[in-house]
Amino acid sequence: MKKLLSFLMMLFVLGGCGAYENGSERVASENKKDTDVLTIVLWNVQAVFDGKEDGREYEDYTDGWTREKYLARLNAIGNALDSIETTPDIVALVEVENSDVLEDLSRGILVKYGYHWTFFGHNEGSALGIGVLSKLPFTKTQVHAAQHNGLTAPRPILEAQITVEGQSMALFFCHWKSKLGGDIETEPSRRLSARVVARRIEEIHAETPDMPVIVMGDLNENYNEFFLQDKAYVTALLPDDPTAAEMAQGQTDFLVISAGKPPIAEYFSCLALYSPWTEMEGGSYNYQKSWETIDHFLLNFPLFDEKDWEFGSCAVIRQASFLNKYGYPASYNPNTGYGLSDHLPLLLTLNNKK
Repeated sequence: MKKLLSFLMMLFVLGGCGAYENGSERVASENKKDTDVLTIVLWNVQAVFDGKEDGREYEDYTDGWTREKYLARLNAIGNALDSIETTPDIVALVEVENSDVLEDLSRGILVKYGYHWTFFGHNEGSALGIGVLSKLPFTKTQVHAAQHNGLTAPRPILEAQITVEGQSMALFFCHWKSKLGGDIETEPSRRLSARVVARRIEEIHAETPDMPVIVMGDLNENYNEFFLQDKAYVTALLPDDPTAAEMAQGQTDFLVISAGKPPIAEYFSCLALYSPWTEMEGGSYNYQKSWETIDHFLLNFPLFDEKDWEFGSCAVIRQASFLNKYGYPASYNPNTGYGLSDHLPLLLTLNNKK
């Protein structure tokens, strides 16, 4: 408990957050009624800056970047989300500048969908953060700073809990360190973020073993990263593999990925999470004409126990509006205003078994 409190105290130094309804801060407890399907979209929207310069923007978003360009980009993002056949109940957006972006989206083109609750977090002084739009009220929100032994991850971990059809579930929103600077050189930062998530999952499991947990975000690591790195070192996402378990013995800064439904770790003593990528093809991000699986939904055991909310499906959204003429993500160009993002969104569907 002392470790948890210390992370929360770091919030005042390292991060910022807000949970809002119609612009006023609030933690709510209402239920969403009469629902048998719950949908979540995860999307790295590639650096959405507002039209006000505050000195932290990327170079391409300073000279010539205007409020008009910002609003045009919001309109394009809103139209793209509006084009998804299944309107998501929750939209997790990676790489947004501040909570104003969320408010502008929820009150603009997406206003008809009733995203009355927003949640934003970032490290103090950072250019971009993580934002959430939700039709469901948050019953609890926290921002966990990732800091240990002098290392600080570039972004915090957002945690929100919701209650729908009488079932509470915990959602974690992440954007882990990129590989800029080298795969192995940047791995400690991703493992630090994984450490925070793993600790909170263990705490939740100890308190409420049957609570569904979903970890989502751009983790900048493939689901099979350990194998892609030829088992050379411990990665933040580890397979339930005997070699990985032996190498990671005595360590806690990783998440165990399972292809099993329900996810059960055979070689680790910690909890395992199911990754839909273990049975999906392609990827959500394309690097040098090679697809990568760095955007994730990871789900725990209770989402496969045939009781309340259950894993239904997960898919990459590959509609034409998200793609360029070559079939790759239509990256946004701030100079021309063309494109949407260099990532494709993921759509997760949960079904209510009650």
